[in-house]
Amino acid sequence: MMEQRRFPPPWSLDEYTESFMVRDAAGQPLCYLYYEEMELRRTQQRRLTKDEARRIARAITRLPELMQWG
Repeated sequence: MMEQRRFPPPWSLDEYTESFMVRDAAGQPLCYLYYEEMELRRTQQRRLTKDEARRIARAITRLPELMQWG
């Protein structure tokens, strides 16, 4: 018997000002990735660039698909 998943796929990506949020099919937020476009502030706050945050968030949304192969 297949067990119920706690965070049902598919996972989606929402973009906000200074962050990306990954949520599951039920709308539960799974993670936030914060970014900063201004280099000085990014260094001080230790944040990602917008491109880095987007790529990581997209990779996270693909995790349920990758787990099916395991």
